[in-house]
Amino acid sequence: MALEKIQKANDIKELTEEELKELSDEIRQFLIEKISVTGGHLASNLGVVELTLALHNVLDFPDDKLIWDVGHQAYTHKILTGRKGEFEHKWKGAPLHPLGMPGG
Repeated sequence: MALEKIQKANDIKELTEEELKELSDEIRQFLIEKISVTGGHLASNLGVVELTLALHNVLDFPDDKLIWDVGHQAYTHKILTGRKGEFEHKWKGAPLHPLGMPGG
């Protein structure tokens, strides 16, 4: 599974083209599963998966900065920077802030 290979920023750059396609599907499934339990913005996140993958392939994080016009499009970015595990605690005061607030 491609998603398991993402542990920190820039891990995406090690994936093959086929793994990138797999990763986009896995991220969508992950978001659907987590957001259906915790609540949150689903459509806006599903709509930017490939865009976020493309940005992560050309930018160098954390040196480069990525600013979303609305924070609830940032879930894929958070996953790609190694914060997938924090979705278990979303909305419960954990480090992953729901709308890209400081600390999120």
